[in-house]
Amino acid sequence: MSTDLKRRNIPFSPPDMTEAEANEVRDAILSGWITTGPRTKKLEKLIAQFVGVNASTDVQTPNCVCLNSQTACAEMALRLLGIGKGDEVIVPAYTYTASASIVEHVGSKVVFVDVQKDCLEMDYDQVEAAITQNTKAIIPVDLGGVPCDYDRLFEIVNRKKNLFWPKTDLQHKLGRVAICSDCAHSFGGYRIKDGKKVMCGAMADFSSFSFHAVKNFTTAEGGALTWNLPFGDEPAVIDLDRNPENTFSSVQVIEGNTWNQRLYRITQLLSLHGQNKDALAKTKLGAWEYDIVGPWYKCNMTDIMAALGLVQFERYPEMLAKRKEMIARYDKALAPLGVWGLRHYTDEYASSGHLYICRLEGMHREQVNEVIEKMAERGVATNVHYKPLPMMTAYKKMGFDIKNFPNAFAAFDNEITLPLNTKMTMEDLEYVIDCMKEVLKEMR
Repeated sequence: MSTDLKRRNIPFSPPDMTEAEANEVRDAILSGWITTGPRTKKLEKLIAQFVGVNASTDVQTPNCVCLNSQTACAEMALRLLGIGKGDEVIVPAYTYTASASIVEHVGSKVVFVDVQKDCLEMDYDQVEAAITQNTKAIIPVDLGGVPCDYDRLFEIVNRKKNLFWPKTDLQHKLGRVAICSDCAHSFGGYRIKDGKKVMCGAMADFSSFSFHAVKNFTTAEGGALTWNLPFGDEPAVIDLDRNPENTFSSVQVIEGNTWNQRLYRITQLLSLHGQNKDALAKTKLGAWEYDIVGPWYKCNMTDIMAALGLVQFERYPEMLAKRKEMIARYDKALAPLGVWGLRHYTDEYASSGHLYICRLEGMHREQVNEVIEKMAERGVATNVHYKPLPMMTAYKKMGFDIKNFPNAFAAFDNEITLPLNTKMTMEDLEYVIDCMKEVLKEMR
């Protein structure tokens, strides 16, 4: 190891917490209300307004629900759609397991497609070719915070309407394959459409965000599901004769309720054992009695988690701006070294700047692993995003072979993710760059 650089310790992705978050959590604890309650409900409304699925925070039932993880949110979308046995869901092979494991959770079949040669978005031509009568959803992944091409995806599913075979009321109403975006990385990202920003969370039918400790915006654990359906404000109509096995037939349709209101209601039931009153509602005098309308799940967000989110929400614009500046510095310094990162900012879109995923030109996995070790010797924590799912034991047992996904393997073969977090100073960033220069000089 060189002695030219004064050694620093650069963690990969520590949570960016301040006294403000600590004080809000303290207030939540001392308020006497620490499970799902007013702070969670407030955060749902703020997120819905921020991403553009509700224009006002005055709505009682926003097009957003906060849960205990992005995985729970993404699975919730599939369950709302009634996706299950005999159905297929298309997922990119280059992603984290949560994008695909939820398909197994609901009893459906994962259909992997490769990514593109020049970026990590799913191969849209392969997506179109993979659609069959059994296809009920596509899960695009905004990897690293870069939003996918949702216009292209909607063109595809609309062209394939003739193949769509709906099984539930919501599927009948939608009339095509659903787009259920994995937005785990892209909170705050957007695309430009007709001269206006369309935020991640409002581009797809359903979108699921992660607020895990390593994410830009964190509630320690947690996530949010948003939805933006073309018929969301229409009255909800359930046809039990057409769909006698509707999972949610026991959930009453209140006259005048819209599809958006019904979806919010069902997400509350799904996330809290199918109990028709949450703990907050039961605190009203004489309101102890409740019903269980379905044998469902337990994945609600707590007010302690939401307290972190409320403060993070106030700080988030500044945090996004810092990430953008850091990515620009990385790009300028590393491109001459043959280090190529994702395109986070263009005239067509802006990323959330979640990960500095890059590829080392001319190297392969063993050499890149050596770079990772040499960076660690210098106190710099790096990572890999991701080892493609067909290379993982669970998915190999399902019959997947990485040989069928050459672009995913090529992307993984020389990938390294450099630290990018808002706890880093610009001096820390320059240290990482200097270390990369030194290591690559040694190896080349």
